[in-house]
Amino acid sequence: MKKILFQGDSITDAHRSRDDRKSLGFGYPTQVAGLLGKEYPGRLEFVNLGISGNRVVDLYARIGADFIEEKPDFVTILIGINDVWHEFGAKRNGIENPKFRRVYSMLVEELRHKLPGVEILILEPFVLEGAATEQKWDIFRDETAMRAASSKAVAEEYGCTFVPLQKIFDEACKKAPAAYWLPDGVHPSAMGHGLIAAAVADALRQKLG
Repeated sequence: MKKILFQGDSITDAHRSRDDRKSLGFGYPTQVAGLLGKEYPGRLEFVNLGISGNRVVDLYARIGADFIEEKPDFVTILIGINDVWHEFGAKRNGIENPKFRRVYSMLVEELRHKLPGVEILILEPFVLEGAATEQKWDIFRDETAMRAASSKAVAEEYGCTFVPLQKIFDEACKKAPAAYWLPDGVHPSAMGHGLIAAAVADALRQKLG
């Protein structure tokens, strides 16, 4: 059985239960499990270890217990929005883009070394204008785009699959308002999670064969 590990921040966490390992939360990990579980019955295990509020440094801090010890066959990583968002809080605890890229590179390089057979999917961080982002929209948009570019660069450097998401959300906004997909500009609705899930499931299908 192949193990798919979902890693990231609150978008991945999606209120999963910490007391039930089988809990995937209400977001895209559950939707991916639904899509792929019916196509590959009995062949896949799905584990969600995303943690709300995480930045790239937080992912790296738990690389041993929550990545390497899990021994996944596939790992998806969605990180970056808190590295931007936390810079606007009272404690200004964001991660500047150069450091974001360095730490992301360290994370993936170590995964490549400790788990040489793992397939790594790096998901692009994304943002739309909404209640949480509109007051500093220009900064949010530009800084998130920088983290997205760094994520893509890390994927290319280490031979990972890069899953673009910003364009998917931008295109979706031509069909329904931004709030339909990301009610606050950051956190997806069920429909927003559906957009992510479709892209992730497609990328995984190409690896599963």
